[in-house]
Amino acid sequence: MPRKRIRKHYRRARYILYRETLIDAKEHILTFLGSFVGIGLIGLLNSQYLVASENLFLIGSFGASSVLVYGIINSPLAQPRNLIGGHVISAIIGVTIIKLFPNELWFACALAVSLSIVAMQVTKTLHPPGGATALIAVTGGAKIKAMGYLYVLSPVLTGVLILFLVALVFNNLRHRSYPAQPIFRKRKRPSN
Repeated sequence: MPRKRIRKHYRRARYILYRETLIDAKEHILTFLGSFVGIGLIGLLNSQYLVASENLFLIGSFGASSVLVYGIINSPLAQPRNLIGGHVISAIIGVTIIKLFPNELWFACALAVSLSIVAMQVTKTLHPPGGATALIAVTGGAKIKAMGYLYVLSPVLTGVLILFLVALVFNNLRHRSYPAQPIFRKRKRPSN
């Protein structure tokens, strides 16, 4: 009797713990292709317009966004509103904070990330890589700081739009569906 119970608990635990990793190989291929093309396009733009050492278009938070928008596409955190809104709001906050507190880096870092999280919560655009986008605005090199609010437009907005457009293509192949909810919902008309 105890052996059956152990097997039952083992199967249940295995199902719960490994359910997310039991994706077929075709899913992994689509995830790879989507993230490769998305980051690759941003990198290509970077290499065409900037020297390799500047990497202004390739900010680290795009790597984390790629995990969400190509790897776990049904997550609420991976949806277009969250992807685009989370990065843009956090970039604006990060730039604003470094302009207000340029000499207190520790304070600016903490304030930018914390305000970004709350702003994303309030606007329902929570996207964890957005916190990194705010932090990059504060801790980035002199070139990023010199960009000021242009940082919000490029690399942030242009980069997330590239990631989003590529996600639309690769995440709607096969049986995938992205975004999880239609971007524009039809309103139900009241019946007379």
